[in-house]
Amino acid sequence: MGLILRVNVGTGVIAAAPPGDEYMVLGGRSLTSRIVADEVPPTCHPLSAHNKLVIAAGLFAGTMAPSGGRISIGAKSPLTGGIKEANGGGETARKLARLGYRAIIIEGKPQSQELFILKIDRSGAALIPGEKYREMGNYQLAASLLDEYGNKVAIISNGPLGERLASSAGITNTDREGVPSRFCGRGGLGAVMGSKGVKAIVIDDSGASEINFHDQQEFKSICQMLYQKMTGHPSMEAFAKFGTAGVLNYVNEVGGLPTRNFRTGRFEQAMQINGDKLRETILARGGEGDPSHACMTGCIIKCSNIYPDQNGKALVSPLEFETLGLLGSNLGIGDLDTIARMNYVCNDLGVDTIEIGVAIGVAMEAGIIPFGDGPAAEKMLEEVRQGTALGRVIAEGALITGRVFGVERVPVVKGQGMPAYDPRAVKGNGVTYATSPMGADHTAANTIRGKDHHIPEGRAAISSRSQAMIAAYDSLGFCVFTGAVINENLSAVARMATALTGQPQPDDYMYQLGVSVLKNELEFNRQAGFTKVHDRIPGYMLEEKLPPNDLVFDVTLEDLDNVHNR
Repeated sequence: MGLILRVNVGTGVIAAAPPGDEYMVLGGRSLTSRIVADEVPPTCHPLSAHNKLVIAAGLFAGTMAPSGGRISIGAKSPLTGGIKEANGGGETARKLARLGYRAIIIEGKPQSQELFILKIDRSGAALIPGEKYREMGNYQLAASLLDEYGNKVAIISNGPLGERLASSAGITNTDREGVPSRFCGRGGLGAVMGSKGVKAIVIDDSGASEINFHDQQEFKSICQMLYQKMTGHPSMEAFAKFGTAGVLNYVNEVGGLPTRNFRTGRFEQAMQINGDKLRETILARGGEGDPSHACMTGCIIKCSNIYPDQNGKALVSPLEFETLGLLGSNLGIGDLDTIARMNYVCNDLGVDTIEIGVAIGVAMEAGIIPFGDGPAAEKMLEEVRQGTALGRVIAEGALITGRVFGVERVPVVKGQGMPAYDPRAVKGNGVTYATSPMGADHTAANTIRGKDHHIPEGRAAISSRSQAMIAAYDSLGFCVFTGAVINENLSAVARMATALTGQPQPDDYMYQLGVSVLKNELEFNRQAGFTKVHDRIPGYMLEEKLPPNDLVFDVTLEDLDNVHNR
């Protein structure tokens, strides 16, 4: 079931070894979080030699599992101070799995200010001097590495802000076309990668052998069944047509779309940035635009997109709901082109559009620039690129921005900016923000597909189960958008795991896997100093009513404190 590749950037020693018995059937988040919990001192400084960056392909990556090739990256977070896992699409997990690697552990710290490229292929791995790539943006970096190593490689890269150790920095993965567009964005993991002196990881699976199965025919048969159920499923078709932006209208109607630093939950210009407008614009401009784009081999959902400029030239990929919310409505900006340009800059710099969007919203609250001023927001992003004093503040995220400018209304949990669902209106997501080991992170358990979002009762139970299930999706490598089918075929997924590994699994395998992942993560955070006091929504959201429905976050403390009492 593959090897663990251990890279010490301080000594230069690289070694590959089989995983221990305790890791044999783990992948993705279950493996990254387990290794972090086992090997990283919980109280260490996130940018010290004691922290480790762990990268693992989902358990099903490299197989024929539909939409099952996602990658997990974990470490102690510079943003939250707790454990962090960020999950992404693209081609990197598939190629890593095909080379026979279960995980990469990057440890230690360079002796000087060295910068490396980690090259991995079927002959092994090597650290290559990367000084010529210093401060290079992700787009130029990917193009240069593809030119140097061939256009069949996949790349995990770190932008300039990760090199500068900014807490908003994420890590990018290239898609099928070699574009650095798939982000493991949250928690500041790009800063951890930067602290290790690693600019990029180049993965070349040329000549790699096929994945080994315990029972390949059984695995293939189940995958075919799942594929048939997913093909033409209404949920999948909606994602293919509108992408994640398709949810914007609904969140706006629910009254939970963050607008002007979470002042209100409904944006008067929502129709100008919703999924319909996005699709309409892409189709009208034509050229290199694509409203339904697959981010990885084996993706049958195609929720990604390629947004073109007015001349049909690709501007950014993808333009997602979270970005439309945090760089759009949250800033009072209702222009797709402005948001897309800002998205491009964030991708190039390697920063999380959520964290940056929340930070700029806080700066607007402080009066640094006006709400709704697109050019001023773009200029602020240029300050982030240039590393001015203001730019460095914004790059450190929303919490630091609020402290510097004396703003009380800072929408963060555990130091991490909130995604584009106001917890006062989407209370299940509020429970997730408060109680997830990850801090304010919708991908830890997004409850928006449910109902009765304004009612506090029952939200904790919904988030609790969802957190466990999402941890399992992140571990297996499944895209969460397969959930409409996967959640109806849980015993089949358990048989898939058995067919791959040979280890018998119960019908509730996914839930039990997710619970075990959360236990590891919660214990790490406990040892890092987290208590129930940290599992809270900001105080102002308990009192300040959110228009247009005049809601506060009123899930009880008892419910929050019992989320993980399984």
